[in-house]
Amino acid sequence: MRKKYAPEHVMIRDGVYYYVRHIPCDLASIYSVTRLCFSLKTKSLKAAIRTSKSVTQRLEDYWLGLRLQNMDIPAIQVVKSGDTHENDTLLMSEACELYLRLKGVGKDKVFIRTANRNTQYVTKLLGDRPISSYSSNEAAQFRDWCIDKGMGIKTVKRVFSSIRAIVNLAIAEEGLDCSNAFAKTYFPDDDNAQSRQPISMEDLKKVQSLCREIDDEMRWLIALISDTGMRLGETAGLLKKDIKLDERIPHIDLKPHPWRTLKTKGSQRLIPLTKEALWASKRLLEANNDSIFAFPRYCSETGCKANSASGGLNKWLHQYVPNNCVIHSFRHSLRDRLRAVECPSDIVDDIGGWKTSGVGHGYGNGYPLEVLERWMKKI
Repeated sequence: MRKKYAPEHVMIRDGVYYYVRHIPCDLASIYSVTRLCFSLKTKSLKAAIRTSKSVTQRLEDYWLGLRLQNMDIPAIQVVKSGDTHENDTLLMSEACELYLRLKGVGKDKVFIRTANRNTQYVTKLLGDRPISSYSSNEAAQFRDWCIDKGMGIKTVKRVFSSIRAIVNLAIAEEGLDCSNAFAKTYFPDDDNAQSRQPISMEDLKKVQSLCREIDDEMRWLIALISDTGMRLGETAGLLKKDIKLDERIPHIDLKPHPWRTLKTKGSQRLIPLTKEALWASKRLLEANNDSIFAFPRYCSETGCKANSASGGLNKWLHQYVPNNCVIHSFRHSLRDRLRAVECPSDIVDDIGGWKTSGVGHGYGNGYPLEVLERWMKKI
């Protein structure tokens, strides 16, 4: 089959993409071949481009190191043995401790846990080393490792944002003469976020029927999300007392907790309970356990395990919905269902906790619960 060349350094052969790169002339004596050619082990062009960019960056760093070995560095002989600035640099773990000591005052447990967890990700893969010793090549390796663990691009970007902040603070506070290796790492487009689709009404009814049939904590969580449009973290972090079934209008009083913050100020809201969400709320409050948490499997005083819960929930869900639908797709579906009954957009925003633009929307307490319930019953 004729080879079809794609973007730079990428070619396709028999449906699989390969990385192709000619050896630079000044390094030709080191190699026994004139060019590199190896499989990227993917049939996806976007994945191939992402991987090839990472490989190219690593090769450039490696080749630069080879060239520097043969370069005479002026005054290298006057440097004391072992007396480089790297030895005076904080370790990554020490940089995190400094960050939390200065920035963690008054912050919640989630902030502290997130900084520690992201630092441990780095040290697990790359080792706990002086922050000046990490390279852009290793930062790219760390990015790929995060993606391979199943993190979405947005999640990986948040991890890097945390690490950048930790390293930047250490450099500034210690007056270090080094760069932040995690500052300019390339990130591919978030294709998964763009391709997520709402769940169709047919699939929605099928999943809700299965939730009633199986009738356990995981299915109560899915059913509750399906007819409220709540985010997974919002739902998993609920207390039982946040679920108001004895009120004239059954509803959820969604508010931040120490173990689970909310995404935005507008996320704090009252959500009417109707249909499958009302059924699920009754079932979980009837559950015979002594926990104060609505979903003790996914939440405790030490934190809300929404990210780890997502994997198991989506694995079950994918048996009954298309692959580009995930647990968050119920939230997209709710918005479409409200649009279909011609619900005013500002009421849609109140129900879902979406940010509404315009100065006027910053005044008042929003719509009464009775109004929200009336529209929710129409979908």
